[in-house]
Amino acid sequence: MQWRGRRESRNVDDRRGISTAGAGGMGIVGVLVVLAVGYFFGIDISPIVGAIDQGQESSEPRELTQEEQEVGQFVSVVLADTEEVWQRILPEQAGVQYTDPQLVMFSGAVQSACGGASAAMGPFYCPNDQKLYLDTDFFKIMQQKMGAGGDFAYAYVVAHEVGHHVQNLLGILGETMKLRQQSSEADANHISVLTELQADCFAGVWGKNANEQFGTIEDGDIEEAINAAAAVGDDTLMQNAGRAVRPDSFTHGSSQDRMTWFKRGFDSGQIAQCNTFKEAGL
Repeated sequence: MQWRGRRESRNVDDRRGISTAGAGGMGIVGVLVVLAVGYFFGIDISPIVGAIDQGQESSEPRELTQEEQEVGQFVSVVLADTEEVWQRILPEQAGVQYTDPQLVMFSGAVQSACGGASAAMGPFYCPNDQKLYLDTDFFKIMQQKMGAGGDFAYAYVVAHEVGHHVQNLLGILGETMKLRQQSSEADANHISVLTELQADCFAGVWGKNANEQFGTIEDGDIEEAINAAAAVGDDTLMQNAGRAVRPDSFTHGSSQDRMTWFKRGFDSGQIAQCNTFKEAGL
């Protein structure tokens, strides 16, 4: 992906150099609350990274490394791309004005309008403050422990969370929350899966339109994104954690479904092709 030297978004709040408590500062009750909150559509990667960090709270701010600064620049460029694409296609295709979300980069733990979360939750979107939250160390986990490295794989992660923002602007997240609250656990999980698969599809829609608008996609980029979608499938995460695969407990979708819906969005470039709920009979 060609990203160097390109426009960076002004909607980035980089908190990585600010002292924050780890999950230990939140307490086990806080962690359990985060894991249960319906609005958090993050990827629970704790089975892969091991126990949630119980480290002590740091009292001193720190300087970002050169690598961290470069990752921050990359994320900012990707966010800028999503802004330009969605500002154009959301009104064109859905008749809805796009408002830019803010992206918060953090280390270890963070507080949002949806509550507190640790890095083990993975990236997430909070509709209450319309912000994306990302511990950029997640990219290292993708590369080293998930076998899903590559700049466009990381761009897919950002685009997926922006996809949740698009759902929020379209009124979809509010409706799914209501449905989840009125449903059994299995049905609520199914609704969550459909929500995540649509966000995957929206990420694909962005990728298609971004390439047409900026011409930044290089050979192998799409394969990186598809590989990343597969790596965060519920069945793959369960298998890697040594757990039995239980489809009724899926909250994000199987690897195959995640790949399929991302590719569907990328092939079509159309929001209308991402109606996972309609295809499920809802």
